[in-house]
Amino acid sequence: MLKQSLQYKLLQKLSPQQIQLMKLIQLPTQAFEERLKQEIEENPALDTGKEDSDSIDDDLSNEFDDNDDGNEKIDADDINIDEYLSDDETPSYKTQANNYSADDEEKNVPYAAGTSFHQSLKDQLNTFNFNDEERAIAEFLVGSIDDSGYIRREIIDLVDDLAFSENVFTSEEKVLAVLRKVVQNLDPIGVGARDLKECLVIQLKAKDKNKIRSLAIDILENAFDHFVKKHYKKLQEKYSISEVELKEVNTEISKLNPKPGSSYAGNNKFAEQIVPDFSIKILDGELDLTLNSRNAPEMQISREYNNMLKGYQESTVKSKSQKDAVFFIKQKLDSAKWFIDAIKQRQQTLLVTMNSIMQYQYDYFLTGDELKLKPMILKDIADQIKMDVSTVSRVANSKYVSTPYGTKLIKEFFSESMKNDQGEDVSTKEIKKILETVITEENKKKPLTDEKLAAILKEKGYPIARRTIAKYREQLDIPVARLRKEI
Repeated sequence: MLKQSLQYKLLQKLSPQQIQLMKLIQLPTQAFEERLKQEIEENPALDTGKEDSDSIDDDLSNEFDDNDDGNEKIDADDINIDEYLSDDETPSYKTQANNYSADDEEKNVPYAAGTSFHQSLKDQLNTFNFNDEERAIAEFLVGSIDDSGYIRREIIDLVDDLAFSENVFTSEEKVLAVLRKVVQNLDPIGVGARDLKECLVIQLKAKDKNKIRSLAIDILENAFDHFVKKHYKKLQEKYSISEVELKEVNTEISKLNPKPGSSYAGNNKFAEQIVPDFSIKILDGELDLTLNSRNAPEMQISREYNNMLKGYQESTVKSKSQKDAVFFIKQKLDSAKWFIDAIKQRQQTLLVTMNSIMQYQYDYFLTGDELKLKPMILKDIADQIKMDVSTVSRVANSKYVSTPYGTKLIKEFFSESMKNDQGEDVSTKEIKKILETVITEENKKKPLTDEKLAAILKEKGYPIARRTIAKYREQLDIPVARLRKEI
């Protein structure tokens, strides 16, 4: 049975401008510049740089109905061109201001020149004498090496891929022979290894022989698990060696490179260039915050569009093509106005949010002492600036600030709180810093277990459970006590 009913729903939808603004806020400086270039390419009504005169007025869209979706035909005779034209040299929507950092110089990223890691390995193959089959196998093996210098796949899988993709039908024995005689003799030494043990052994065998190196090779080949787990007593008993000899073996192995591929100078991997979005300086004992000037581009409406509107206004006979052109210009002007407004709101949001964070962590930014970082969550800042938590998150997760103590990711200033033995809220970052200091100062021959670390922090006024110590230790990328042990 069919039934009709009337239902009321209260829905909240973001406008296209709000969506555009949220996306812009999330972008760091370099990505924002790319987005800006893209918008300028797509919208000919936008332009950068200074105009001498005749800019477009701020209220360029007032003459159009707000419900117009761009698809309805508008009579161009109803358009008041005067509302689009202005003689102001400095339009009110101008995005440039004076409260931005003076870092206008061009900062180009240098590009590394030279041969890539894999190309270097292939070039070295030319120094070997082998037949067509061996060359095809060698080139395929080189192509299977990852950026760290390892071949992570099983030999049988490589044999299958050679047959399938290179039409080379061979055996595991031949592939292993080429791997050991050719690929594992390429530079840097250790490249082509299938695991860490093989990588270290290749490097040791390439060095001049002596008693310690021979012992190190034997330990790696026959007692690798004992070595990596630092079972030093078992190693001394197994090889009947002294602690001094074992320490020399450990020193010899520690000189080797566990990732030979990453050390190649021409690896074509560039270090990520971080452009700080904000700058905090100490001037006369006070903090001074500025937004990177690259976030405040100088934008205005293209002069050509200005002239086209003037031409239409002065024309006595308005043809259909002219009316269509004015309708097109109207759409592009609206889009340009929306984008310029979004840029202005982005600048204001970034400054307001970062200023609130700076004031909240004032003592840290003034001294650089991480122990003075206060517990701070996204909601603390959102409540202060009367914005949504998601907006603060967009600013914190992708932006960097230049401080007198280095360039920092903004989200690093946020942390949960815990209570000390006096009932005061302290930042978990403060506890992690103390934990890191205690581990650094421990006796490496008898490193502290998580239980002992928990007891020490409790003595310092931070009652923390052992499992919490383990969690913080993992977050600090610090191994368990047994793996921190040294001879």
